[in-house]
Amino acid sequence: MQIPIYNPKPQYDALRGELEQAATDLLASGAYVLGPTVERFEQAVAEHLGCRHAIGVNSGTDALLIALVAAGVEPGDEVVTSPFTFYASAEVISLAGATPRFADIDPDTFNVTAETLEAACTERTKALLPVHIFGQGPDMAAVNELARRRGLRVIEDVAQAFGARQGEARLGTLGDVGAHSFYPTKNLGGFGDGGMITTDDDELAAQCRLLRLHGQERRDHHTLIGYNSRLDAMQAALLQVKLPHVDGWNAQRKEIAALYDRELAGLPGLTTPHTAPHGDHIFHQYTVRIADGRRDAVRDALQAAGIGCMVYYSVPVHQQPVYQHLEAHCPVAEQACHEVLSLPMWPYMGEERALQVAEAVRQALQQA
Repeated sequence: MQIPIYNPKPQYDALRGELEQAATDLLASGAYVLGPTVERFEQAVAEHLGCRHAIGVNSGTDALLIALVAAGVEPGDEVVTSPFTFYASAEVISLAGATPRFADIDPDTFNVTAETLEAACTERTKALLPVHIFGQGPDMAAVNELARRRGLRVIEDVAQAFGARQGEARLGTLGDVGAHSFYPTKNLGGFGDGGMITTDDDELAAQCRLLRLHGQERRDHHTLIGYNSRLDAMQAALLQVKLPHVDGWNAQRKEIAALYDRELAGLPGLTTPHTAPHGDHIFHQYTVRIADGRRDAVRDALQAAGIGCMVYYSVPVHQQPVYQHLEAHCPVAEQACHEVLSLPMWPYMGEERALQVAEAVRQALQQA
């Protein structure tokens, strides 16, 4: 590809000396599992996001699973989440022994809303799991009010929105617990898998720390059936170097998005992303909608021109074979899956590349 959909190498180039020194120091320390390097990174994330506790785990998926179990989700319960997300958001509900229920999405933001969440609730609902898709979240004040009225827990899936704000608060600090991913393509991306759980609740934090380490309260004393899910110390060391830069990188993403908005405005059949008034958008993905059945033709033309692009998501989660028996009805999510296309988006991408992408999109639309 002339312009990939994502390129992490410029971040490495900009921080190469610090990253390689951090890796060398970690190798020399001999403390490769948990230990002071992970603890320092946990504290730094807690301070950055503005919460009391951050617990490092080995992936964003495990962050969600451990958060659900710590919050008391168990067999017989239901958890309401989005059908327009990566499969893991629902998979973890099943892994916890509960049943996912799917709330349809807002067509403008691709997020669930308090109204769609409530419509999917039943007497068995134990928790809400809103997904902050593509870099912005639903109105968390409204979601939390729904949870308060119905006595539900709120687990935020922040895998695609590290650092985004609603008011003065960051996503991942607005529900009972937040789950973050450090997969390499994320806004704060590591060099492999990694995840983090964030919360202000002391009891939930203690449960999460137990669960990530085999339910071990102290050596040879296990009070819970837990998991082996520890953030790798090497990932913590490298992410510690990147963390101070994530707000600047998110600002670069917003600048690229603004350029796309300007260059793509008014193109027939194409809708640019909408930023909701209740929070900011940090553009993990810049996702347009292409109507009239032309999305696939535009995608193919862009790829032929050397422009990276991707469909997130081509099949909603409620229509995956494993969940079809639940017979969920989410027509807005289903329609989005036929229309969405994500364009190149990464820090250091620069204006020239973004203009080239926009021109390629215009040409592809004309050909489609």
